[in-house]
This record gives sequence, structure tokens and C-alpha cells, in this order.
Amino acid sequence: MRRAMAGSGRGLVGNGILAGLPRADRERLQPHLKTVELRLGQVLHEPGARITHCYFPDEGFISLLTVLAPNKAAEVGMVGREGAVGASAAVGIRRSQLRALVQGAGSASRISAARLQDEFNRSDSLRRGLFRFNSLLLGQIAQTAACNRFHNAEKRLARWLLVTRDRLRSERFYLTHQFLSLMLGVRRVGVTNAAGSLARRRLISYSRGNVRILDSKGLEAASCGCYEAVKAMSGAR
Repeated sequence: MRRAMAGSGRGLVGNGILAGLPRADRERLQPHLKTVELRLGQVLHEPGARITHCYFPDEGFISLLTVLAPNKAAEVGMVGREGAVGASAAVGIRRSQLRALVQGAGSASRISAARLQDEFNRSDSLRRGLFRFNSLLLGQIAQTAACNRFHNAEKRLARWLLVTRDRLRSERFYLTHQFLSLMLGVRRVGVTNAAGSLARRRLISYSRGNVRILDSKGLEAASCGCYEAVKAMSGAR
């Protein structure tokens, strides 16, 4: 695992928003960035809690969840290297509306909310980058809501596994039944049935949380059309 590195500036290469800034803006911003580890299961923000820092992921991804009760939540979006978590602080909104949960371990460039707001007011390029990402995120949230309403658990699971693969750039990853239940909005037995169906078709293997995609093309065919839509919105390649 990586150690946190103050002012390392690694995120200026890894994160799309930061990498897109003009050189002068990047150099001014760099001393205020700290590269931090994103640990699997780490909660960066809770609903109603004060936002003290914004995170620009370099690697891995963060799930955004709407929390209805202590043990009842549903994923509404993902943020990877194309975006930022806690960016509402740039316009003075310092209370989180969602839970931000690390589901793909990696690293991020962290900046204080106060400094982000100062830079947002100063940099046209940073404003454009954050506004563009916010628009894409809203589209992703809307697409996810429609997918959860109209598509069955198997198609949604196939979509989620493909998006996860794209974010992590790996066909092997770890996902628990409990987390997949939250992501898909179904009971754990629903996850078992959906994963079992995909496994019987030799599209994936799934054992004790360890997922391996065996047939990417087949899994794409098993997914709904929302995969391509969400992929385009996320900027995943």
C-alpha cells in the first residue's frame, strides 16, 4: 500500500480534472495537494457531515450512496480518476448529501475544502473541469436510477461488474455479497441468484467475494444498454 505523500503532485497526472489544468494552475495547486491512500471500505464522507477535504482519485474508485437508514443504502454513482468527491465545497456547500465509500482501493490527491474554494474562484479551467464532471455525474445518477427501476438484477450485476472492471483496469477484484446487495438494491439471495446465473454461463467466477470476469464480450451481451451509457459518462477507457 502507498503511504501518503504531501505535495507529491502525483494526482496531477493520474486525475483527469487536475491533468487538464493549464501548467500555471497546476503549479499553483500542487503545494496544496496531498497524495493519500484510498483503503477498501474507507468512508470519506457521511450524509450531513461537514466536508473538510475534496478528493481527486488517481486510482481505484469511490461509490456514492444514498442512505435511508443505518443499514439501508443504495449506490447512485461512482467516481474514479475522471472526477472528484466533495467538490460541492468549491461553491460553498460544505455538508455532504451522500456517503462516499471507497470500493476500489487506490490513491487520491486531497485538498482542503477552503483551498479548493479559493482555487475555484481563481481558475476558469478548474471551474470548467468541475462543472463538466458534475454534469456527467448527474447523468450517471439518472441512468443508474432508471436502470435500477427497469432492469433485472442479473443485467444490473453484469453492468456493475463491467463498470468496476473499467475503473480498476482489472478482470479480478473483491466484492462481498453485502456490498453487492447495497449496489443492486436487492437482498443477498438476489445477489446469489444473479451471480450464480452469470457463473453457470461461464461469464464470471465468484467465490467468497473473489470475482473474475471470464468472458468480457459475453458479460457485455448479458448487461443492459446502461453499461455503455454509464461508461461514456464516467470517461472510463
